Amino acid sequence: TRSFTDPSVSMDLLRAVLQPSINEEIQGIFNKYMKFFQTAAINVRDNVGEEVDPEQLIQETCRSCLEQAKLLFSDGKKVVPRLPHEQAVPKRARQMDEELSRRGSPIPKKRKGRPPGQSLSNDRGVSGMAAWKLKVSEPVKRDGPKWDPSRLTETTTFVLGSRANKALGMGGTRGRLYIKHPHLFKYAADPQDKHWLTEQQHMRAIGGKMAYLLIEEDIRDLAASEDYRDSVDLRLEELKPFIPPAWMTEKMQKHMETLRRGGEVPPPEDPPE
Repeated sequence: TRSFTDPSVSMDLLRAVLQPSINEEIQGIFNKYMKFFQTAAINVRDNVGEEVDPEQLIQETCRSCLEQAKLLFSDGKKVVPRLPHEQAVPKRARQMDEELSRRGSPIPKKRKGRPPGQSLSNDRGVSGMAAWKLKVSEPVKRDGPKWDPSRLTETTTFVLGSRANKALGMGGTRGRLYIKHPHLFKYAADPQDKHWLTEQQHMRAIGGKMAYLLIEEDIRDLAASEDYRDSVDLRLEELKPFIPPAWMTEKMQKHMETLRRGGEVPPPEDPPE
């Protein structure tokens, strides 16, 4: 038992009394900048696809802000953490979130139904917003053997992006795969492609929703990487690979070549959902 004369106990009692007021002021600060976060998150969704969850990106950004704000009170003895995309998220981040939630957190509440697949083992690489910062500040490198159009042949197998998300344990987190791995090749199916995919029962008719195709080999390479291989949420049986017709593969080759050269590819004719 610690005495109330203990300096740290006394200060913590004072903090507990002031915490509601502090949280209220922090909430006001976040409200002030929320419009910027919302605009950026919606822009990411428009650029990446409807699978992106803007609310999740905003939550991750708010948590990152709180982590960086802690450096204002560093005693100078500890090593200053690097930016989020340069290191793993601190282990205390989740504990801090839970503590703030109990005492009136300034972070918006998460929507129900968030999947259990987002364990620390899966988040070890990069948070969603950190990956978005990387996407904006640095050009995505599209070189090397994985971006050689000749690797796409008539026997190359592909998987749907939605199935790849499930296979890597991100089933309920729309678009997280594309944000976390921006260097991954993906092809947005056009109406003709989706018609074939639906006829062959690789996917259901989805109207105006975006549908992405990924190379099966790339997803299996990710699954074997340190970030995923030990995850209990890995479900490679969800991939359901298929071989597209030659005319679709040819379109994907041209798409890859255009991206590799730094060109822009027009969006599919179907509008986002």
